[in-house]
Amino acid sequence: MANEAPKGARVRLFVALDLPDAVREGIDAWGAGQLVDPALRRVAAESLHITLAFLGTRDEGEAERIAAAVRESAAPAPTIGLRDPVVRPPRGRPRLFALPAPSTGAGALQSALVARLTAAELYEPGERSFWPHVTVARVRAEGRGSRRPAAVSRPPGPLPADLSKPFRSVRMALYRSELQPSGARYVPLAQVELPRAAVR
Repeated sequence: MANEAPKGARVRLFVALDLPDAVREGIDAWGAGQLVDPALRRVAAESLHITLAFLGTRDEGEAERIAAAVRESAAPAPTIGLRDPVVRPPRGRPRLFALPAPSTGAGALQSALVARLTAAELYEPGERSFWPHVTVARVRAEGRGSRRPAAVSRPPGPLPADLSKPFRSVRMALYRSELQPSGARYVPLAQVELPRAAVR
């Protein structure tokens, strides 16, 4: 465990798959030319990830138990392929732009992790099915005090061919999310390197 919050604190936690540095850098370079509409706030390269389980606000003391579940859920690194950007929600003004990241292996890893966290009463699964994706930009509010997203007049174009090639994730990590005026900052609390071969 590292960078722990003060005892008794309430913290926002999530578990994610980390992307290889080259993939993060490639997405960041693409975003520098495509995510340029003034209504968009790009996600920093070091914060790009695939969320496996958002745990919400938890007691800080639960973080070590969650980290143990993450470590116990280690499995071979799943192969992932990125797709061209989509918006969420799909209707009305978008609130975010994301790259779908379909992966059978990531789905299996997420399912096993969620089962372990649920059995330990550390997670309550939602009704939505797992959608592997990388959020690349969020849409700013239309104005001060407004919750309505601003209009995006210059949506991003497709990914270059090299970013569409399959790759393997490198690790699974438990993060603490710290909300700041400039956007969320993600602090790793536990990291597990994922092997390329089956765990023995």
